Amino acid sequence: MTVRPLNVLFLCTGNSARSILAEAFLNSIGGDRFRAFSAGSHPKGEVHPLALELLEQQYIDTSGLRSKRWDEFAGPDAPTIDFVFTVCGNAAGEVCPVWPGQPLTAHWGVDDPAAVEGPDDRRRHAFVTAWTALTNRIRIFAALPFNRLDRLALGRELDSIGRR
Repeated sequence: MTVRPLNVLFLCTGNSARSILAEAFLNSIGGDRFRAFSAGSHPKGEVHPLALELLEQQYIDTSGLRSKRWDEFAGPDAPTIDFVFTVCGNAAGEVCPVWPGQPLTAHWGVDDPAAVEGPDDRRRHAFVTAWTALTNRIRIFAALPFNRLDRLALGRELDSIGRR
């Protein structure tokens, strides 16, 4: 019996920084256990250059990354999503599409590094701060004993991760 990877969707408003970082990181560590995607309610249309720079510094492949709308993952041809994580304050309060399959959801809010203005070192620091928060949460998520947790317990764990 072949077990498909768990599909994870990271949502944000602009889909140019935080959700992109999360998608790329989980795909880099997920092996055959996870497949990550990202999307936004109002995508910027391009990945933020500092997000790409940070990922490349981490030796993470950026070749397939693009900014896209979240309704791309709600259609009949979309992959079945198992988990949906909002990674910014705006997306958590917005009305999301109905996800086929009733995925588990949690809010993992992270300050928007793309909104930081000023010198390049300050902007890069904001990206590193967001990266650190996201990668810590994703590592905890990836280490969960999915086969030993029922849906309710898993939901509590996901909410707990978002408060770290």
